Amino acid sequence: MLLAGVLILAAGTYGFRWAGPALRSRLTVPKRIAKLLDLAAVTLLAALVAVTGLTEGHDIAPGYARPAGVLVAGVLAWRKAPFIVIVLAAAATTAVLRWIGVQ
Repeated sequence: MLLAGVLILAAGTYGFRWAGPALRSRLTVPKRIAKLLDLAAVTLLAALVAVTGLTEGHDIAPGYARPAGVLVAGVLAWRKAPFIVIVLAAAATTAVLRWIGVQ
């Protein structure tokens, strides 16, 4: 049963990845819809960051260290810093704040 599920998901993923380049020249998306899709991707990413970075279980993460790290990462991403710099700066910010006693 598990193997069948994995194979179905693999086939679906391959189909979607194949359909993009295959249908790109045949299907035109209006500019308004393309703009909405871009905004939807940004909104989804922001929601993912908020849920994973600012919550713990079903509650808001305790203290200020983790939100400060997320804030540093957000500012660096906005300034278009390299991804590795963003991750290391956010982790370092959180670690230093926890080390000095800020929870």
